[in-house]
Amino acid sequence: MRIRGAVTGIRLENLCWDVLARMASRDRMTTNQLICQLYEEIIERQGKVDNFSSFLRVSCMRFLCLVAEQQDKDHLMMNDLAKSRRQGAQLKSIASDKAVTG
Repeated sequence: MRIRGAVTGIRLENLCWDVLARMASRDRMTTNQLICQLYEEIIERQGKVDNFSSFLRVSCMRFLCLVAEQQDKDHLMMNDLAKSRRQGAQLKSIASDKAVTG
């Protein structure tokens, strides 16, 4: 691939390429565009890139952690919602029982 006009080889595991593709898709980019953007961001922040492949791996892990955290939050919210619905149903049942026996 070309980064800043230079042909650059990047060796990553297939899983990393899959995660990068998913990240790019979320941002409506190609994988190459995302990689170039990440390269520009690290240059802007640090002025150099010591090990770009390693940086990409860490970026993939951070992305997967964010996805997992969001899934955990969604799961907890669904559990809270289900619990709330069960409690609401119990209250309705109690109220209807009181209305019948009252």
